[in-house]
Amino acid sequence: MPLWQELPLLLIVAFCLAVLIRTFLFQAFFIPSASMENTLMIGDRVLVNKVVYDTRQPARGDIIVFRGTDSWTPEVSTAPDNASFVAKLGRTLGDLVGISQPGEKDFIKRVIGLPGDVVECCDAQGRVTVNGQPLDEPYIFENSPLDGGRAGGPSRTCGPRAFGPITVAPGNMWVMGDHRLVSSDSRCSGQVPIANVIGKAFVIVWPNAHWNTLGTPSTFGGIPKPATAAPYRPIRLDQGVSVPNGSMPIDADGSVALPILASLVVPARSRLLRRPRRRRLPA
Repeated sequence: MPLWQELPLLLIVAFCLAVLIRTFLFQAFFIPSASMENTLMIGDRVLVNKVVYDTRQPARGDIIVFRGTDSWTPEVSTAPDNASFVAKLGRTLGDLVGISQPGEKDFIKRVIGLPGDVVECCDAQGRVTVNGQPLDEPYIFENSPLDGGRAGGPSRTCGPRAFGPITVAPGNMWVMGDHRLVSSDSRCSGQVPIANVIGKAFVIVWPNAHWNTLGTPSTFGGIPKPATAAPYRPIRLDQGVSVPNGSMPIDADGSVALPILASLVVPARSRLLRRPRRRRLPA
């Protein structure tokens, strides 16, 4: 068979494989905001494992991508979806190469508390505590002020540093951004249903200068178990289950992309729940 006849077939096979990989295994996400600096910078692309939580719940310290409930305010504004068919087609193609405008309901944060955990700030040194254990968090960039104000400083989304104590509800998580001064997270938007988790970010794949793995900080290793922790039951997004905090049942992500190369990514906050354009932070 001549090459000109084989090439379309090879492209179709590669596209189908990419659809399967992106839908069930891995997905690349674009970082459009500063809420996870300096762990994740604006413009970074991260790769997310979508199957790691099929057999276990997220761990404290994991960096996760999740769908925000109605109480979560988008950190990056987007224009209304009234574009023409041609514009929507161009935006979909932009998704395949990671250049289209990110959506508004997907977020990336760090898991701080799990179901049953008691999360509070602050101890005598201004640290967050989980089940009474203080966290040493060297990854924090610009923490929120203890007194709730800083003259001439940037605007804060969630106010002063102190909060709680708060007991994390069954089936929920407490998440926070590493750039606490500007991050919109559980302090002001509430707890996140575990059922809304898309996957775990485990590596920065672009740009090359920022390439790095995203592990779990050692500070989370010594946290005692909560007094009341329900056993974990895996919940997939395609089961259409009801979740806490008034969230609506979640449909499966039927979007497509080409995550074969690091440069072929999807913006990390694309609107996974919208129809007819069903596809993927902000951070």
